[in-house]
Formats: sequence, structure tokens, C-alpha cells
Amino acid sequence: MTWNELIEEITAVGAGGDSAEPVTGVEYDSRKVRAGSVFVAMKGGSTDGNRYVEKAIAAGALGIITDSAQKFDHLLVFEAGLPVLEVEHGRRALAQASAAFFGHPERTLAAIGITGTNGKTTTAFLTEALLNAAARKTVLIGTIEYHVAGEVRPSVHTTPESRDLFELMAEGVSRGATELVTEVSSHALDQGRATEVKFDVAVFTNLTRDHLDYHQTMEKYFAAKRLLFDGTVYPAPRVAVINAHDPRAEELAEAARKAGAEVRTYGIGVGEWRAASYTLTPSGAALQLETPAGSAQVTSHLAGEVNILNLLAAFTAAHARGVAFADLVEFVPKLKPVPGRFQSVDAGQPFTVIVDYAHTDDALRNLTALARQMTAQTGKRVITLFGCGGDRDRTKRPRMGQAAGVGSDYVVATSDNPRSEEPLAILAEIEPGLKSSGVKYRIEPDRTTAIRLALEAAAAGDVVLIAGKGHEKEQIIGFTSIPFDDTEIALATLAELGKKMGYGNLQ
Repeated sequence: MTWNELIEEITAVGAGGDSAEPVTGVEYDSRKVRAGSVFVAMKGGSTDGNRYVEKAIAAGALGIITDSAQKFDHLLVFEAGLPVLEVEHGRRALAQASAAFFGHPERTLAAIGITGTNGKTTTAFLTEALLNAAARKTVLIGTIEYHVAGEVRPSVHTTPESRDLFELMAEGVSRGATELVTEVSSHALDQGRATEVKFDVAVFTNLTRDHLDYHQTMEKYFAAKRLLFDGTVYPAPRVAVINAHDPRAEELAEAARKAGAEVRTYGIGVGEWRAASYTLTPSGAALQLETPAGSAQVTSHLAGEVNILNLLAAFTAAHARGVAFADLVEFVPKLKPVPGRFQSVDAGQPFTVIVDYAHTDDALRNLTALARQMTAQTGKRVITLFGCGGDRDRTKRPRMGQAAGVGSDYVVATSDNPRSEEPLAILAEIEPGLKSSGVKYRIEPDRTTAIRLALEAAAAGDVVLIAGKGHEKEQIIGFTSIPFDDTEIALATLAELGKKMGYGNLQ
């Protein structure tokens, strides 16, 4: 592909120059530019790529696509003999250029986009598993990891920049993938990272308070999520799958219908695709499914009401992609829990330990409610450890303290990823919520010590919840990331405690 061929597929506002030289890559990071690369200089949230045009030229850029031509020296570009294409929307141009350069994988992959505050990751994993069980090859993009036709890779962002997304999609297509399952964050929707991907199925899990450090208000937060459904910025999906329990469900469904989408609602006792009844079991749940495609009793190995909703969302989305109802019913009992999402940590201890990603007040309420269900027959305690991330929405800190306190018998408040903030300052903003709940609690900024305190406090039959980081393998303190895995720390601590107290299979 040449420069001239590439720019034919990009919406421009200024002349693009002329070059028959072959394009070797499309980059938005000047550090990755190589000889023959096209550099897309675009405004970002934390920096402006237009500041790095000179570096891109020095690295061998073939041409420049810019949304702010006035911000760099045209003479520098002209002296280098490079063509320049001026565009209005940098991220849209990046997506258009990437789609073209990587051979339009979006035309081969049928895309399922999943958005919402909570449940995106679990729903994405379950949807992919159902598609895989139906012999579909997939590309999965999400918070925990990326999958490319079965190959597992580390996740960089929940929703990567379009250039990286299209590269992953193209690799998947080259390996025979036909389906894309991706979490679509509100940041990504607002910034246009999913531009050029036409979602066949869009899933809305819920909307609860989060990310207000970015969106400022809940209305703006919802408006970003709505973009996946209403056809105003992204093409409307063919099918919109919407959680009927959410207060925004009716409004979102109406917007999707007006945009031409078929709407499918799901829920527990409500919605067209529903669990009419269920029984929670120690290993999961037994469900009576009632749907327009049929009725069936199914057994799930995913614990709690929240995972019933995640399962219904995935079931409905997979059916919308053409997987037969009978096959889905057969596949459900084979589904496995998602890493870091209500993940059991078993070292032979006489109490339950769960690691979960819950990092909002709503997620903590759901998590502690599930633990309460587990102890309902025994009257044993729920012990919760959690923290709040630094440099993020401060208003949710007392809310999370209250949610943890109301749902628990004992709470250990600690650090999550404090980033540039002082851990004790974060904990001071959590503490009023704990106090208002009346719960017994302990403040311990060191997360390793806090995990030990929570586990030492547990007695036989109790449930210990280690919340906030889930699948994460590092902790961000200041501007440094250190290795930190809640599951590994918990296992090591349980092994040590087991040796002293005479329990466990790791002695």
C-alpha cells in the first residue's frame, strides 16, 4: 500500500501531498516510527502527538497525518519532502488509516461490543467461551488479557487505540478468526477508539457511579456508553442486548430501536431473555431459562446473582450471533469462572477466601451480598478488605467505605493503587463511610500486611473478600509499578498461617 492509496480512505480537510512510496506501518507513537511509517499526530488526553512530529521525521516517517497542522513547523516537513494530510479528527483518521493498512479485518470479523460499569470482563469471557464451544475462532479484547485465535497475550488497555486494535484483529483473521468480542470502555467510546468497527451486537451490563474523574457527571458518563447504541457517532448495532434491571434500560432501548437495532432485554425475573427462577448452590446456580428461543433448566458453575446476569448477557449475545439455543444450553455447564472475578483461593483453610475486582461501591455491595448468601445458613462472618485507587474519582471513597461496612462484619481498609496520592490521605477519605456504617474496621496502608490481618481475623466458616485488584499483577505506588498479585499473596499467607495453626494442604 502506498501513501496515495492510504489517504484515499481517510476523511481529510487539507491536501495530502503525493507519494508512491510503500507504507510500512501506521503509528501514533513517535517512538515506534520506522522507515516508511505514516505518523498520525493527534491530540490526546494527556499529550499531543503533534509535539513529536520532528521525532517521527527523524525516525524515518514517510508522511504525516495531523489534526493540528499549525502546531508544528511546516518548513521542517517540507524540507524533509514529506506529504502532509490535514484531518479534523485525529483518532478517526488513525482508525481509517489502520483499517486500510491492516487490510480491513473489520470486514471479516463479526463484532460484539460490551460496555457498562460492572460485568464487562466476565460477560466478554463467557461470550467468547460460548462462541468457542460452537467452534468459532475469536479475538478477545479486554481488561484481563487479549486472545488472538486462542493465543493469550497481556492486556495493555481495556480498549486499545484503534491502530493496536486493528493489528490484533488482522492477526486473528490471518489465523481464521471470524468473531471479535471486546470490552468497550466509556473512555474509548468518548475518545473514538472504536471508530471504524461496526458492532453487530452491542451489550449494556449496567451503569453505576465510576470514572467521574474523567466524565465529571453521570449524565456524561451515560452519554458515552449510549454512543455504542444510538447510531450518532458509531453505526448502530444490529442487535442491542440490554440489562432490564438498570434504570437507564428503557431509555437506552428506545435510542437503540430508533437507530434501527433489534433490542433484546435480559434479567432475573424480568426481560425477554430471563432467569425465571434460580437456586444458588455452593458451586454456582441452577436456573430456569425462559427466552423467545426456548425454555430450559441449566446448571452454572458461576456463583451469585451477579454472575447469573453476566451469564444471561453472554447467552443472549451468543444467540444473537447465531449459536443455537440448544447448543448454548449444553455449553453453559462447561463455563469456568473468570480470573480475578469471584476467584476462590484455596489452601485448605477452614474458611472461604475470594479475590475479586470489585472497585466501585455498587460492585462492593454486590460482592458482600453474595458473601452474605454464602453464610446465610451458618451465620458466619463476612470479612472484607478493599482500597480505593489514587488519582481517580475521590467522591466514591466514602461511598465504598459505607458499602463495605454495611455488607460486612469486619473491614480492613488498605491501599489499592495509590499512584501519586498519599495512601493515608486516601484512607482518610474512605474512613467516614466506614464510621457511618458502624462496622468494626482496621486501617492498614500496606496491602500485604492488610491481607494478613484479614486472614488472621477469619474463623472456620467465615468468608474473606479481598477486593479491588482482582486479576492485576502489579501495584502502582507513585510512578512505579511493583509486582503484586492478591491471589499469590493470599496463598503464601495462608500457607504460613496453616503451618502455625495446623490446617492447609500447603504445609
